[in-house]
Amino acid sequence: ARAAPPVTFGLLAPPLHEFLPDGDLDEIVALLAQDTGTDENEIVERIEKLTEVNPMLGFRGCRLAITYPEIGKMQVRAIFQAACAHQKSGGSVFPDIMVPLVGTTTELTHQIQMIRTTAAEVFESTEIVINYRVGTMIEIPRAALVSDQIASAGAEFFSFGTNDLTQMTFGYSRDDVSKFLPTYLEQGILKHDPFQVLDQEGVGQLIEMSVKKGRSARPDLKIGICGEHGGDPSSVDFFHRTRLDYVSCSPFRVPIARLAAAQAALKEKNGK
Repeated sequence: ARAAPPVTFGLLAPPLHEFLPDGDLDEIVALLAQDTGTDENEIVERIEKLTEVNPMLGFRGCRLAITYPEIGKMQVRAIFQAACAHQKSGGSVFPDIMVPLVGTTTELTHQIQMIRTTAAEVFESTEIVINYRVGTMIEIPRAALVSDQIASAGAEFFSFGTNDLTQMTFGYSRDDVSKFLPTYLEQGILKHDPFQVLDQEGVGQLIEMSVKKGRSARPDLKIGICGEHGGDPSSVDFFHRTRLDYVSCSPFRVPIARLAAAQAALKEKNGK
């Protein structure tokens, strides 16, 4: 039978505030108290502790799963239970588990241990074993700089999160960039919106360095990108020249990405 193509599952990455409900705080607190049986004052105190000044650089990604292990374990257990159920029903599956917002090798090794331990527990309970890989998002500049260490620490694939990598390299908050970006574009401070067209000189240099370092430690390292840049033709051309294995983008940009990838391959073949 034909082997199943890998399916990437990213663990929770968005800022914490994106998961919280909008609306009247008193009403939300009252509903939570009713549903959970928790004292309203305790809920308010908890909300205040979780409030962040800069959520984009705050409590998200692997930081959440490290601080609250039950959240990471819940996601991983669900992935493997579903994968085992699919295989038991006659299907074929190959999960790629992706750890987001890694900046240090210790963050990655912590999460790899959790993932492998949880997977083993599911395999034992279901009496089914499946193949899988564990990799990471490269979206923090520090991770790009130490990619050889991250690959050596156990990452079996990289996926460049170019939205966050751009945000952290420029120091532009994606939530606030619209306040000044139009002026920058109008006055020629920037030629393009860096969240739509990859900055090949700066962010691109980090990507090139990361690819080189990562594959120096693990030659078979699978590397791709996920983000809006995956649907931009000039960015796709850059990724092709940098020897990435794939690009991923929002569904409506897939046709553009496929055409751009074909054009980049023909351009290389014709020596242009």
